[in-house]
Amino acid sequence: MKHWKILSIALFAGSLVACSSTPQESGEEEIKFEQPVMEQETEEAVEEVVEIEEPVAVEEEKEAEPAPAPTKTEDGKLILGEQEWLFFPEFKATVKARVDSGATTSSLSAIEVKQFERDGKKWVKFKPAYAGKVGKEISLPIERFAKVKQSSSEESDKRPVVAIWIQLSELKEKTEFTLVDRSHLDFPVLLGRSFVRDVAIVDVSRKYVQPKITK
Repeated sequence: MKHWKILSIALFAGSLVACSSTPQESGEEEIKFEQPVMEQETEEAVEEVVEIEEPVAVEEEKEAEPAPAPTKTEDGKLILGEQEWLFFPEFKATVKARVDSGATTSSLSAIEVKQFERDGKKWVKFKPAYAGKVGKEISLPIERFAKVKQSSSEESDKRPVVAIWIQLSELKEKTEFTLVDRSHLDFPVLLGRSFVRDVAIVDVSRKYVQPKITK
C-alpha cells in the first residue's frame, strides 16, 4: 500500500511536467498579451513673453516762480523806479513822471502861465500840457517862487511854485511843483526831492514799480 501511494505521486508529478514542457500543437497561434502603451501627452506650445518693467512716471518739478519784487521798504516807504505813473485828481489825468532825486523841486508841464492877484495874494493860472494834450485852465495860489538854473545856461529862471494834489499808488499827497513848459519833453512831470523825501526811496534800476492809477 505504501509503495502504491509513492507511485501515484510520482506519476502525477510527471504528468505535470509533461504538460508544462509540451509545445503547443501546430496550427495554433501563440497569443501574446502586450502591455498597452500609454500615449504620452505632448506639452502645448507656450509662447515665452518677457515683460519689461515700464519706468515710473515722475512729475517734473516746476521751476519756482520768482517772488514779486517789493514795492515798499520794511518801514513802509514806497519804492519808486526811474519812471512812474502819476495821477492828478485836480484835472483827472494820469501822466508819466521821471523821478529825479537830484532835482530839489518837482516840475509840472504847463502853458499859458499868467500871474494875477486875488484878495491881495498872488495867484497863477495855467493849462497843464501832457502827451500832446492841453488840459482845462486851473487857477492856484502861488506858494513861493523858485530860481531854476539850466545846465546849458548861466541865467536863472524865476518860476511860480504851486501845491497840487497827486496820487502815487495808495499815497495821496499835496506837493509843490514849479510851472514850466515841458510839452517838448518825454515826461511832462519831474518828481524831485521835495516829494521823495521821507515818503519814498528811488531804485533807478526799475521802472513803473507802483500800479497805474486812472481815477
